Amino acid sequence: MKRVLVLNASYEPINICGMRRAVVLVLKGIACMEELSHHYLRSPSTQIQVPSVIRLNQYINVQLRRTGLSKRTVFVRDQYTCQYCGKKFDPGKLTLDHILPQSRGGKDIWENIVTACYRCNEKKADKTPSEAGLKLLNSPRQFGSYYFLQWVRMEGRMNDQWRKYLYY
Repeated sequence: MKRVLVLNASYEPINICGMRRAVVLVLKGIACMEELSHHYLRSPSTQIQVPSVIRLNQYINVQLRRTGLSKRTVFVRDQYTCQYCGKKFDPGKLTLDHILPQSRGGKDIWENIVTACYRCNEKKADKTPSEAGLKLLNSPRQFGSYYFLQWVRMEGRMNDQWRKYLYY
């Protein structure tokens, strides 16, 4: 799915959404197109060029946010890198690993979950990293607003239309 950068009225990046959501926001008059992509949404009677960047018409006060714990956000936080072997993988070749296994009372919290490749996760099994002879590369932290902005910048690194809005 084509992704669209969402800017606040002050041109600060606040989200990334899908192309359909972006077109709906533009058609409802909630946002305006800042950059256009080369993609189109077509129907039998019309075609709409999909935006690459949209800007909200009214300023939204965005509070420091706590991002929900999910597989995707953990992968983004860890930059799609196995936290045991240090290799980068596609999302389909990664798993989530509980540092303190759930079988030993480990909880589903940010500080207990890391990204792991299948090989390292199988090696670790239901042991702690030290028992399995593995070492964590980074200690896991809550994915807050700082990480969110870093994620948006990381996602926009390869998109020339986004770069000028992400302070490169």
